Amino acid sequence: MQLTDPERSTELLWRAGARRGLSLERIVRAAVELADAEDLAAVSMRSLAERLGFTTMALYRHVRGKAELVALMRDEVMGGWDSAADPSAAGGWRAELEAWARRGLALHQRHPWLAESEDARHVPGPNAVAVFERALGAVADTGLPPAQVVAAVNLLGGFVDSAARQSAAALRARRRTGVSDEEWWRGRDSLFARLDRYPTLSRLYREGAYEAPPDPFDFGLQRVLDGIDTLIRDEKRDENVCRVCGAPVSAATSGRPRDYCSRACQQRAYRARKGGGGSGGGPRP
Repeated sequence: MQLTDPERSTELLWRAGARRGLSLERIVRAAVELADAEDLAAVSMRSLAERLGFTTMALYRHVRGKAELVALMRDEVMGGWDSAADPSAAGGWRAELEAWARRGLALHQRHPWLAESEDARHVPGPNAVAVFERALGAVADTGLPPAQVVAAVNLLGGFVDSAARQSAAALRARRRTGVSDEEWWRGRDSLFARLDRYPTLSRLYREGAYEAPPDPFDFGLQRVLDGIDTLIRDEKRDENVCRVCGAPVSAATSGRPRDYCSRACQQRAYRARKGGGGSGGGPRP
């Protein structure tokens, strides 16, 4: 849902007292309640006006249309992402990120329409930025370069968003049909009868691959965190190798850490910076 005027949305989301007015608070709260009960498609300026007992034009004096309203709705509920967080809890970056991700999925499950409201260019409000800030703070002191800190948090956030979209899609299907996912798959005998032509799938099925599958969110979350952990460990190992040849560098007894394993590698790096290159053509990867 593309914002027609991102600058105005920024003002609505961020200006002092933007949501202190009773009318705007009531509009946003009613919109969230309606979307939670039904879905985002049920939210319109007309339906909200009827729900609140006002004219549609009265609502337009506070918010120009649905795109702006959804931006306000998103940031309103994003305030609940970290509402259960314990700022004094310890456990390191991994425990904090895991809890952050689980709270994010729980928030999306309370508000399934969030997954439908995604837009690549939506303007984040203060609550959304605070959620991002908390995750950045968990990773910032791990030793990763700044760009990788942001990338790691974006990777985890993308995983949560993906899981939330799948959960929301399953909920929409249940609401539409009245049939659970388990019931739907149990009725696919005609499909299963045709799968014996796929030997790997058939073998895994016979060996119990589908009898007690791991929880998809738990499994994926741990693999994402494993990847971030490997990145952090690699970065720490890289601190103790020569920047030119990759050979181990002995730790300095004092002063700044050493960057090169020998005087020769230091000179090669100096020539490369000056554009000389010399034999070997400068630093190797």
